[in-house]
Amino acid sequence: MPHPLRGVYAITDENLLAGPALFSAVEEALRAGLALLQYRNKSADWQSKCAEAAQLLRLCCHYDTPLLINDDVELCLEIGAAGVHLGQADTKLVEARQRLGEEAIIGITCHSNLSLALRAQAAGADYVAFGRFFPSHTKPNAPPASIQVLQQAKAQLNIPIVAIGGINTENGQALVTAGADMLAVIHTLFASPDVEAEAKALNALFRTTPNTR
Repeated sequence: MPHPLRGVYAITDENLLAGPALFSAVEEALRAGLALLQYRNKSADWQSKCAEAAQLLRLCCHYDTPLLINDDVELCLEIGAAGVHLGQADTKLVEARQRLGEEAIIGITCHSNLSLALRAQAAGADYVAFGRFFPSHTKPNAPPASIQVLQQAKAQLNIPIVAIGGINTENGQALVTAGADMLAVIHTLFASPDVEAEAKALNALFRTTPNTR
């Protein structure tokens, strides 16, 4: 992939931001620099999702940042996004790859299961995500993951590794040091009164840890 998958991975949440506030906050984050932006909206109707995702894609194109769609291959195809993020219960990775093509970025949630991650890599995933590592506003009941899974994954995988779940500037450094190539953030970024400053502070965590990939 020409775009380096390292840094802050921002994920939208319709319960935090909607309408013009969503686009304003996302642009602040994009100005600070994002590795990826994921559009995640579990409640809107199809037309609203298409309109929001298309507007986010225009912003992402302006800042040369890939836009992924959460769990929705159809929406990804409809607006021409860069790819999708899949959960274990969503569209199968192989099916998504067949429909989206080899150039699409496809990531998948692996919770705290290294075997799932190894299988995802073999099936052609572009990155895997582990978590939650800390108490999460978005998914408070998600099963916890230990930091050791990042260390094990770093030793055994050759694709980028994402950490997610309750991550902020205070606890994120340990995850990057353990092997996370990207920190996925929702609440700590988009609930911040200064999204751009928060994104810059999160990005700074990667400058103190060398990229070994």
